[in-house]
Amino acid sequence: MNKRALISVSDKEGLVPFVQELTNLGFEIISTGGTKTVLEEAGLQPIGIEAITEFPEMMDGRVKTLHPRVHGGLLGRRDLPSHMEAMAEHGILPIDLVVVNLYPFKETISKPDVTEADAIENIDIGGPSMLRSAAKNHASVTVVVDPKDYDWVLTELKEGNTTLASRKKLAAKVFRHTAAYDALIGEYLTKAVAETETENLTKTYVLKQTLRYGENSHQKASFYQDALPVPYSIASAKQIHGKELSYNNIKDADAALRIAEEFTEPTAVALKHMNPCGIGSGETIAEAFQEAYEADPVSIFGGIIVLNRPVDVATAQQLQRIFLEIIIAPAFEEGALEILTKKKNLRLLVVDFEKAAKQPEVVSVLGGLLVQEPDDQMESPADWTVVTKRQPTPEEIAALAFAWKAVKHVKSNAIVLANQQQTVGIGAGQMNRVGSVKIAVEQARENNKLAGSVLASDAFFPMDDSVEYAAQQGIKAIIQPGGSIKDQESIDMADKYGVAMVFTGVRHFKH
Repeated sequence: MNKRALISVSDKEGLVPFVQELTNLGFEIISTGGTKTVLEEAGLQPIGIEAITEFPEMMDGRVKTLHPRVHGGLLGRRDLPSHMEAMAEHGILPIDLVVVNLYPFKETISKPDVTEADAIENIDIGGPSMLRSAAKNHASVTVVVDPKDYDWVLTELKEGNTTLASRKKLAAKVFRHTAAYDALIGEYLTKAVAETETENLTKTYVLKQTLRYGENSHQKASFYQDALPVPYSIASAKQIHGKELSYNNIKDADAALRIAEEFTEPTAVALKHMNPCGIGSGETIAEAFQEAYEADPVSIFGGIIVLNRPVDVATAQQLQRIFLEIIIAPAFEEGALEILTKKKNLRLLVVDFEKAAKQPEVVSVLGGLLVQEPDDQMESPADWTVVTKRQPTPEEIAALAFAWKAVKHVKSNAIVLANQQQTVGIGAGQMNRVGSVKIAVEQARENNKLAGSVLASDAFFPMDDSVEYAAQQGIKAIIQPGGSIKDQESIDMADKYGVAMVFTGVRHFKH
């Protein structure tokens, strides 16, 4: 008896030469719908599925392979006489090879004008059923879901048959594939009914890059991208120059992009080790970078830069003077590229700044995941409350607003000193808040930027020591969430030194 192959694919890549080889190997080809038409046009003679099932394709192709003569041929165990007897009794012939890939659901829902009806029609039912049946019976059945596997599968078939190890490998790939397919469908329908906290979290990702190593050189690592790519993301960035991104590069670049998203005016973000070392805004992107550079000209060395405007020649000339790991921007002018690409290892990435989309934040913990909404609450100085006798000046309000955007992206305990267009001192990740204040003040003093700066704290002051220290260093305006049982002590201390203090009512911890 000839071996039989059931072939029904949406992706026709490499299909015809693959089936021609199967025919040469003596396979009887069973096919459906559009796949059958393509094979016939190539001069092949597949058997239509209706000849096997003795039942016509119907309901616009929704029902064609869901039949015992198909699934019995896939699921019947060759090593069990009872299975083989049942197959013989009901006229079911074994199917030895299944080549199936699925309706393009992902491609359909990625279209900006997709309708729900179109999305539903592109949910494949028969395809996953055949794949799962064949994969379950991989002891006897070879199942291929990816055209990239055609060549090596053919090589084994020419040697007699695929090995059990290969069939098991292919089966595992099938179940990953159908799981990812169903995860996309579940995600689409969940969004359609606006459910946010579901009993199961099913997300699927696609391997984008195998990394040289992870956080340290002895750790293996991979980079996966959301199956539905987000344009404004490091995962969707187009690298146009430089060496391959590392694990730490990716994490730092992601953190820098999150900061840049806060600002609409021309802004440059310089970042090291998941914390900004300088943020600057200006009338032009060149001015913005200069502000960011001057915020901390020491720490920026070896850092990552995000610019929210195209990089022009003037900015490129400034950038090329220092050692940087990565520059990210919406575009690079030709002259800027000529300057920057002279540094062969400098990574240049282009990101679509016009299509930022808010996504839940997911963090791994041992044995699970934490999922939360992004920290993107809209805030305005009009919502703030001045709690001290002294009112901040308009200039101080502008500086406080700038500092408040920055401090939410600094690791807690976070303190940011800033003026109206740049950070001047950043204290991050300390175990006590006054320690962060001292670090930020010292940095600002070293850069001769302390005078006239304001202070932002990501969370309330648990006691008045931070306020007193800042006031003694000349700080005249402070912004913080408030909410401590000792708020009044901090307010009294600010009043003692003539400091204006604003409460926002919103905390911005970043652990």
